[in-house]
Amino acid sequence: MRRIWAALTTTALTAAALTGCGLGSGDTKNSDSVASAAATGEVKGKVSIQTWSLKPKFTDYMQGVIDGFKKKYPGVEVDWLDQPGEGYADKVLSQAASGTLPDVVNLPPDFAFPLARKDVLLDVAKADPKLADEYVAGGVDAYRYHGYQGTFGYPWYLNTDVNYWSSDLLGKNGLDPAKPPANLDELIAQARVMKEKSGGQTYLMSRKPGLGDLYNIGVKILADDGKSFTFNTPEAAALLDKYRDAFKDGLMPNGVLTDTYAGNSKLFSAGTAAWTTGGGNFITSLATDNPTLAPKVVPSPAMGTPPLYVQGLSIPKNTKNPAAAVALARWVTSPENQAAFAHLTSVFPSTKASANDPFFSKSDGSNAGDAKVMAFNSLAKAQLIQPVEVDDAMGTIVKQQFALAISGQTSSKQALDTAVEQCDKLLKG
Repeated sequence: MRRIWAALTTTALTAAALTGCGLGSGDTKNSDSVASAAATGEVKGKVSIQTWSLKPKFTDYMQGVIDGFKKKYPGVEVDWLDQPGEGYADKVLSQAASGTLPDVVNLPPDFAFPLARKDVLLDVAKADPKLADEYVAGGVDAYRYHGYQGTFGYPWYLNTDVNYWSSDLLGKNGLDPAKPPANLDELIAQARVMKEKSGGQTYLMSRKPGLGDLYNIGVKILADDGKSFTFNTPEAAALLDKYRDAFKDGLMPNGVLTDTYAGNSKLFSAGTAAWTTGGGNFITSLATDNPTLAPKVVPSPAMGTPPLYVQGLSIPKNTKNPAAAVALARWVTSPENQAAFAHLTSVFPSTKASANDPFFSKSDGSNAGDAKVMAFNSLAKAQLIQPVEVDDAMGTIVKQQFALAISGQTSSKQALDTAVEQCDKLLKG
């Protein structure tokens, strides 16, 4: 599900309504008292939880989780709300503005950020000191924001990317499927071999770089205070130069820089590209689209830091039942309940204890099983590699400037300087 961060930050209602409803006061004393009540209070009374687009497919699962919670805490009443996928950002914004957010709310990190910035959300790490010990580091870090103190959500279900290679195309074009590229230099070198062997009919490199690629070579994307971008470095320019040279030499499809580009996943499925990235269950879904290709796919770990995709549960500071809200968030995100959910769909749990679950940690020997285990093991070091501050407008600027640099229409340094300057204006606006 696409995160529409801009819908929560650029609407005029945000600044006026969130502060106007009394939730943006920055009342630290009140926050401390709510956190204390959450940590020490008795779990009883009414509590509400809002999920995002789980009905009707996962109705039975969620109802079972809720029934289990009520059994553990007799007398507790749980009101489950589920919002449709479309318009969820606007719905959350409206609820926050009117002070009617449920006690536990399904928010990905980019949805939680503007609410944390307006002092709407509870610091769950203060309310739950065990948080950092029991959930994977990247999931917890995803709810910590530049320039703000606190952790504003429990990580719930996760995913990450794995590299996928066509052993058929690699073998036919002079490359060893057992030794796929492990970094950019190896990727470029092998892409050159594939171009020569295939006569330019098949590509190994089939996507342009983004901010995540800069992060993976150690470039700092955003200042610690969250007030300015910092990715216009010599190292970043050198990376864009490598892509520019590769594009000039025909190692990438001509359309890779355009907005109409089909994407490397579609080219991979069509047999035009020998590499793509995808979630841990990509091969299983590929088997439906291209059953001939699926058995020939070889997975390998993501290059650099694996990207983290996160859904989580946040708690508003104005909850009237903080103890039950924290208990419910912990219950939904417990290893047992997360494992049960992962068995039903293509996601992974966020708890450290899940590492001992053979469903995730042991392969059945198939390439799909190997990829799933590879993805799950990657979660221990996966990170949210693009800051939540990067909204859709900033993302468009970055794409445009990177495309200009790679096509040779401007220097890499100029493209990066322009991208930082324009993104800073949006950030401060």
